[in-house]
Amino acid sequence: MFGGNAGPIGFMRQRYSNGYASSGDELEDGVLQRTPTSPAVPKPRTWTEAIENILWMASAVFIIYLGDRHSNLMHVLWLDDRIRRLPLYFGFVGIFLNIGIVIYTTLVTRDIKKVDEKWIPISPSLAPFVALVGFLSFFMFSFALWPIWSFLTLPLLVSLFMAFMVTSQYLLAGLGRIQIYTFRAD
Repeated sequence: MFGGNAGPIGFMRQRYSNGYASSGDELEDGVLQRTPTSPAVPKPRTWTEAIENILWMASAVFIIYLGDRHSNLMHVLWLDDRIRRLPLYFGFVGIFLNIGIVIYTTLVTRDIKKVDEKWIPISPSLAPFVALVGFLSFFMFSFALWPIWSFLTLPLLVSLFMAFMVTSQYLLAGLGRIQIYTFRAD
């Protein structure tokens, strides 16, 4: 009556018990198929990802070097009178604010996180704020630089943004590196 397959009365499934015989139900649930993944092991990059990263960086170097065909981008941003200065400054404030938030959350989660835990942001309510500030910064940069490049301002800013995102993973690699805790015998 209280055996394994006695019927609905007295039947209890002991999934997490060490000593029961498996009937194969776990395979349907996906319990045995999940392998624990270590967050310390990075995913290998494919050739297409490497080529895409190189193309984004090359386009950014081309944009920065060429500028407005007469001088480079830094000279244009610093001295050109066609740029609307106030939206440009607001765009830079938004970008530096976003970078500061990302670095801060990276440094804080580095100290709190353990190897076997999932990455949970300290304040998940910051994600919409970062996205909104990023969108407003993009709009401000577009408005400020439109008199120089007109409709080419949008692909120019997207290319610079993507190049920054590609290179930021190499610049911030030391900040967000996961420390593996080891047990010592001494």
